[in-house]
Amino acid sequence: MTETIKIMELIGTVAFAVSGSLVAISSGLDIFGVCFLACITAFGGGIVRDLLLGIHPPAIFNDLAMFLVALAVAVLVFIIAYIFKKSFNIFRPRIERINNIFDAIGLSAFVVIGSEVAFANGFLNNGFVVVFVGMITGIGGGIFRDILIDTTPYVFKKHVYAIAAILGAALYYALRVHFESAQLASLLAVLLVFTIRMLATKYRWSLPKIHLPEEKQ
Repeated sequence: MTETIKIMELIGTVAFAVSGSLVAISSGLDIFGVCFLACITAFGGGIVRDLLLGIHPPAIFNDLAMFLVALAVAVLVFIIAYIFKKSFNIFRPRIERINNIFDAIGLSAFVVIGSEVAFANGFLNNGFVVVFVGMITGIGGGIFRDILIDTTPYVFKKHVYAIAAILGAALYYALRVHFESAQLASLLAVLLVFTIRMLATKYRWSLPKIHLPEEKQ
């Protein structure tokens, strides 16, 4: 299972680093800002997860290689965007669709990783902890990213983002408790989260909101 988690961690880190970089570039940040936002998107949820589980220091501070991967991805995305900056606005809708796919991949991977870390730290019999930790691992980095660019976190306003994470973590927990194959649980949970995110984007699924009338002047 450790090898599977490492592969998923790599996939999730690259995906969230790309997502964070694209958001940073769209917000007009410099290269340091792009690198910082890429890393906080990739590792923010994991840091919160480890603090909740009492893991000190958080795992990323003992994994320089993964940090360098996120940094390299951020620099590469920045260079590509700089070279093609004249076309960036023209292709912005397509870039946003690409970003959404990478974001969904990252969410799927980190929901499973967070859930498994909770398992590994002795919460086999506490589904609430496993699901909550899986969810926060998946959505935490995106929340930090959006706060840093001074916008309402995406998770609170669009496309059943957190619901996908909760359902994925719940499925992972159920499969891990009742079946021996952690690989199968990982695969099905990833597919569930990714599918929900893609369908929510395609069909514009959102949770109910209250649209208050504007006050008349």
